[in-house]
Amino acid sequence: MPKHVDPAQSLEQLEGQRWPDPPKDATSLVKAVHELRRRPIGDLRPDELARLITQDVGLPWLLPLAVRILRDAAPAQAAGGWYDDDLLYAVVTRRPQVWEQSPDLARELKTAVETLVDLSRYVQDEVESFLEVSP
Repeated sequence: MPKHVDPAQSLEQLEGQRWPDPPKDATSLVKAVHELRRRPIGDLRPDELARLITQDVGLPWLLPLAVRILRDAAPAQAAGGWYDDDLLYAVVTRRPQVWEQSPDLARELKTAVETLVDLSRYVQDEVESFLEVSP
C-alpha cells in the first residue's frame, strides 16, 4: 500500500481511472460510491470511508487512512470514549489476503484493536476473527 498519499486527491485521481456515471436506475449505494470516489479522500468522514471499504473500493489508499483514524481513536475509547463501530467493522472484515499484502498495516491495526474494550458483540466477533488471522 502506498506510504504517502495526497489527501487532496480523489480515488479517481489516485487510481487514474474515472468511472462512468452510474445508470439512472442504480441503487443509492452505487450512486453514493460513485460520488465518494470523486471527493478528496481527506474530506471523507469515517462513515463514508466505511461505505467504500465495505465495497472493497480504493483499499490501497483508504485502509491506511482508516487504520490511522482507528489507531488515533483507540486510546480515547479505552478510557470510555466513543468509537466508530462501522469503520472498525469495515476494516477488520476485509479478506485475509488484503492484510497479507500489507503486514505492517495489519500489525498497526492489531495493536490498536487489542486496546479496545466494551465493543458491541457483532464487532467483537469480527475483531477476534481478524486477530486470529492477522500477520
